[in-house]
Amino acid sequence: MSLCNRMEVDVESNVCAEKFHDLFSSSSLPQVSCMSPAKVQAVHLLEGEWGKPGCTICWNFCIDGAPKVAKEVIEEIDNTKLSTAFKVIEGDLMEAYKSFKIIVQATPKGHGSVVHWTLIYEKLNENIPAPTAFLDNAVDFTKDINAYMTQAKA
Repeated sequence: MSLCNRMEVDVESNVCAEKFHDLFSSSSLPQVSCMSPAKVQAVHLLEGEWGKPGCTICWNFCIDGAPKVAKEVIEEIDNTKLSTAFKVIEGDLMEAYKSFKIIVQATPKGHGSVVHWTLIYEKLNENIPAPTAFLDNAVDFTKDINAYMTQAKA
């Protein structure tokens, strides 16, 4: 059984793809803690410049009510594909996974978008569960952002 795996999910949003992508690929990223405070308590820039590949970010978030921390590097921002890739380098996830990458991509659909989350990870051993709770959290997080940005638009 391979320890390297991939999980994906799509979430429909009423927010246009460009705005959703901009949120994850610019200095707007810390605002997500206001948009989904139950899921994300804080996002801090540790090193580099917001919206630039190579910058290091610290996330304080909750999964199933438990506080978690992740230190991530933005590996890639693709403004054509409207995607941002984050590589987790420290934190709670690294206690179970040798590597953990998160890709969030927004694709235009009608007046809104489809937000596609991809998790690419390698478990430390075969007894480690898949990060289903993390992916479920991403779905709820996306719905919170959608509700906040849709309400702000009205």
